[in-house]
Amino acid sequence: MAKAKHNLGLKDAIVEAIKQKKGRDIVVIDLTGTEQAIADYYIICHGNSNSQVDALADHVERFSRTETGEHPLHVEGRQNAQWILMDYGDIVVHIFQEEIRHFYNIEDLWADAKKEIIENED
Repeated sequence: MAKAKHNLGLKDAIVEAIKQKKGRDIVVIDLTGTEQAIADYYIICHGNSNSQVDALADHVERFSRTETGEHPLHVEGRQNAQWILMDYGDIVVHIFQEEIRHFYNIEDLWADAKKEIIENED
């Protein structure tokens, strides 16, 4: 059986999935030129409630698997859905509740990395 051809790369599929479920303030941090980074990209966003954070993670997992055949190697944080981390190896997805995101402010930990801000589609 031939392998399905996928239209989106993993990074783009994750961003698209977040946009579809109304994830807020999406930031893609390119860590490829950063020493000691554990991934090539961090994708960060937030939702407005535990249920939206959980729905975002579910949709990212389902959509990225459908579009690219990829699935996360590990997922943490589903119990309380305040901060769900999805590890895809070269890409790590952080889905926060807004106040938790502001508290940890991980975007600023990588001040020397290139950042792509994805505009909210209201």
